[in-house]
Amino acid sequence: MLTAAILGSGIVFLDGTVVNVALPRIGHDLRSSVLGVLEGQTYVFNGYLLTLATLLILAGAVNDRYGRRRTFLIGLAGFGAASLLCGLAPNIEALVAFRIIQGAAGALLVPGSLALIRTAFEGEEQARAYGTWAGATTLLTLAGPLVGGLLVDTVSWRAVFLINVPLVVAALWMTAVHVPESRAEAAPAGFDWLGALLAAVAVGGLSFGVVFGQEHGWGIGAILLLAAGVAAAIGLPLWLRRSPNPLVPLSLFRRREFNIVNLSTLLIYGALYVQSYYLPLYIQGVLGYTAAAAGLVFLPGGLLLGFGSRPIGRLSGRFGVRPFLVAGPVLMAAGILWLARVSQASGRWAFTPGDPHTYLPPVGYLVDFLPGIVVYGTGIALVVAPLTTALMSSVPAQNAGVASALNNALSRVGPQLAGAGIFLGVAAVFGGRRPDFTASAGATATAAFHLAMVCCAALMLAGAAVNGLGLRAADR
Repeated sequence: MLTAAILGSGIVFLDGTVVNVALPRIGHDLRSSVLGVLEGQTYVFNGYLLTLATLLILAGAVNDRYGRRRTFLIGLAGFGAASLLCGLAPNIEALVAFRIIQGAAGALLVPGSLALIRTAFEGEEQARAYGTWAGATTLLTLAGPLVGGLLVDTVSWRAVFLINVPLVVAALWMTAVHVPESRAEAAPAGFDWLGALLAAVAVGGLSFGVVFGQEHGWGIGAILLLAAGVAAAIGLPLWLRRSPNPLVPLSLFRRREFNIVNLSTLLIYGALYVQSYYLPLYIQGVLGYTAAAAGLVFLPGGLLLGFGSRPIGRLSGRFGVRPFLVAGPVLMAAGILWLARVSQASGRWAFTPGDPHTYLPPVGYLVDFLPGIVVYGTGIALVVAPLTTALMSSVPAQNAGVASALNNALSRVGPQLAGAGIFLGVAAVFGGRRPDFTASAGATATAAFHLAMVCCAALMLAGAAVNGLGLRAADR
């Protein structure tokens, strides 16, 4: 059962990263009569992720109401069929459409996988199972760029999508044979379709609005999308109070641990988004690393997370989650601040040659990168499994699907909003230089990078404070 849950959700995370390296080849091979090459590549990537985020809460409610095994099987079948269609797409428009279908099917799998674990395991075994799930899905996510690169170089970009088909077949067999059916014990008479619509508009409007604004400027289109998202986000709780069968039971929000974990997720994953965007960009754009070398920079941290999640999950089940969810974000912040020491490419003059005040020391991986990556990787390993355990333990088993979906939606919308805010701050750094300041573009990029990393560390420390003050010491 655990293998089926890992494989089903793992392919969703894998497809969020494996396609990145295939985008240039896709843009070269597929022509479009409507979308430009770069715009088409953007929609191939974001169409999947944003549809996934938009439909998560609806999918979680469907899991709980209509059966988690049944919904998981439907999601697997839909994901496999959409992956096959993506691999056979004749043009960019068709590929974007199939990616949207793929994201919709993936939304059924992510909350379903955690709900299956929540109902199948108890106590320390449950915490260990969450740790195994977190470690395995993380390794699949990290393997995405490497697997995608190998497939694109040796076979075709189409293989990036077609590789999902045998994985889906294996997961379908495991689920059909080894996973029992489960659902909410006291399901209401009707389904809250209006609540589902409001949730989709709230998540989708905010997510699409931020992406649209960053891609096309903060004009009327981005403003309308964001306004729709904000209006739906305000209207959703008002409707849930009146609905006879609310999409998300309001009793969940009266649970202190559930609220604390969701707020912590918003802050910590916001910082993760900032770090994962700006650090690789700086390493490649200013320090001159290749894409492959930039990926290797983060390998030690990924390995710590992948192989450390299972034992950390077991320990958090024994000693409680609060120590891990306080220490983890603090270590992540410390690692990020260490990385913020990086200031220029190795051996290059930052400003005017000959001026001793403008020469910065060379960047060395073992000194400037590795310690920060190890500390950061250790911190995130302390966070992922305990955060999942805390979330799923804070709600009744019958609401596991919708609770997981709500948390996953926050982990996707929150980072988009945090990233947009920090993006505006970084843009101000670029545009706010005094006219007589003669620093190079690299120095300006360094200042912006430092600002992004400091904001990232601040979000991490805020997450640690929320967990320390909000979670009870005995939470297990």
